[in-house]
Amino acid sequence: MPRLREVPRAEVTDERIRFFYDRLFGPDRDPAVEHGTATGSPGDWWTVFAQSPEVFRHAVRGFALYRESALDPVLRELGQCRAGWARGSQFVFSQHCKQLRALGVAEDKIAALPSWQVADCYSRPERAVLAYTDALVLDGGRVPDAVFDRLREHLTEPEILQLTYITCMYEMHATIAKALRLEFDDRPEPVTEVAAPDGYGTRDLSADLTGS
Repeated sequence: MPRLREVPRAEVTDERIRFFYDRLFGPDRDPAVEHGTATGSPGDWWTVFAQSPEVFRHAVRGFALYRESALDPVLRELGQCRAGWARGSQFVFSQHCKQLRALGVAEDKIAALPSWQVADCYSRPERAVLAYTDALVLDGGRVPDAVFDRLREHLTEPEILQLTYITCMYEMHATIAKALRLEFDDRPEPVTEVAAPDGYGTRDLSADLTGS
C-alpha cells in the first residue's frame, strides 16, 4: 500500500480533485476504498496526491501540456516510456507502453525499449529521442554534443524544449511513484541479502577465496 494516506471521497472539498475522482473512478465509487482504473492500475496516485490540492492541480496542469504541444506524440511517449524504464518505475513504464499502443506504435518497438540501442526497428528521429532521454535520466542531463546535434536534425527548438520538459516531468513522476510506493511501484525492494545456509555462521569468505 502507499506510504502516504489516501484521501477518501468524503473528505474531498476541492472541485478539481472531485472532477478527476468522478472521471476516472465514477461518481459512485470511493477510489480510496474501491481501487482500480481502466488501465488496471490501483489509482492511488490520485488519492495520495489529493492530500495536497496545490500539488494535485500543478501536476494535472502539466498533463494538459499534451494538448498544447506541437511535438509528435509518438516521440513524446517514447521519451516518457524510456524515462520510466531508466528510472526503474514500473508504473510510468507500463502506463506509457499502453499509450504507445493507443498511438498505433508497433509491438516490436515497445518490446525493444529496454534495449533500444541494439534494436533495428527505430527511425533516426526516434533513436535521437531515446539517446537524449537516456542522457537526461541516466546521465543527469549531461547531453553529449553529438546527441544534441542529432536531435536538432529532427526537432525544432520549441519541440526540443517541450521534449526536455515533458521527459523530465515524467522522470519526476517515476521517482515520486517509487518513493511513495504508488500504483505499480508498490513492490518489495528487489535487492536484499540472500541468507547463507544454516550453519554458515560468520565464516570469512575472503579466506576461502584467497586460500589463506
